[in-house]
Amino acid sequence: MAMGGPDTRPLAVSMGDPAGIGPEIIAKAWAARDVHALPPIFAIGDLRAIERVWRGPVARIGTPDEAAAAFPHALPVFAVSDEGDIVPGRPDVDGARCALKSLELAISLTQAGAACGIVTGPVSKAQLYSIGFNYPGQTEFVADRCGIAHDNTVMMLAGPTLRVVPITTHVPLSEIGGLLTIELVLAKARVTARGLKRNFGIERPRLAFAGLNPHAGEGGALGREEIDILEPAIAMLRDEGIDVVGPMAADTMFHARARAGYDAAICCYHDQALIPLKTLHFDEGVNMTLGLPVVRTSPDHGTAFPIAGTDVAEPGAMIAAIRMASQAAVQRLLCDPA
Repeated sequence: MAMGGPDTRPLAVSMGDPAGIGPEIIAKAWAARDVHALPPIFAIGDLRAIERVWRGPVARIGTPDEAAAAFPHALPVFAVSDEGDIVPGRPDVDGARCALKSLELAISLTQAGAACGIVTGPVSKAQLYSIGFNYPGQTEFVADRCGIAHDNTVMMLAGPTLRVVPITTHVPLSEIGGLLTIELVLAKARVTARGLKRNFGIERPRLAFAGLNPHAGEGGALGREEIDILEPAIAMLRDEGIDVVGPMAADTMFHARARAGYDAAICCYHDQALIPLKTLHFDEGVNMTLGLPVVRTSPDHGTAFPIAGTDVAEPGAMIAAIRMASQAAVQRLLCDPA
């Protein structure tokens, strides 16, 4: 590849659980490729899963190199499994094995340089756990396969007008205060700042911290996490040259005027970050993992088994995930030409 030239490699899209809506939203994204100016992609998974829910053209490919030629005329599919039956809305262990194989292959092909990034379809954690998958989710699995410690990655959720990063993720609310440390806050903020620059081309990212407690603690009257953890971490980040404000009262930092003042909101816990993101951009939310050597995005929703196979799944988040992954891959070439 020429230094600084456009990245012409396709994106690898793992299908997720074949009984969920992943196959349908991938197919619908391909069908809307011209409207949304989507780059070439190829799906990885059981081809039958797409044929069960969609009657459009499909091209079975043997290598990622074949994807670009097939993409204008048919959805390219790299088939990895033909195990068991596939019934939309009825997950099983065969589907979980297919989802894991698809994810592993997407990672391998991207690491090898055959794809410019990974877009992961939604999976069933319960089904994956039943076949011995011992990671909290796909994010941690991708990080492990890339040789990156989970603490050195960040889950960022992004929509057209808001990016959010939860410092803690899938843990009970009662445990959050004990999990927050200055070191954890620093690690997540540093990865976020680097990721915004590398994946979005923001030269000097502006970060805004949400307080943990109501009214950001009211000077300690409603809790001391802001004083003991967030404020010292913010001061250290400023000393490092990172543009950061806060801690701010979370109930006043997500309206339009407030959002114009920062590039990403760093939140203390899962729902503090995801409620405003999903309220504003429910059908366009993208999960991007920062801190990886490869680009990885995912639509910010689950398998939606109850509507699988009914042709009502909205592809907006998958389309947004494909676009964001492609743009990040191009930006990385500009940032790290090779």
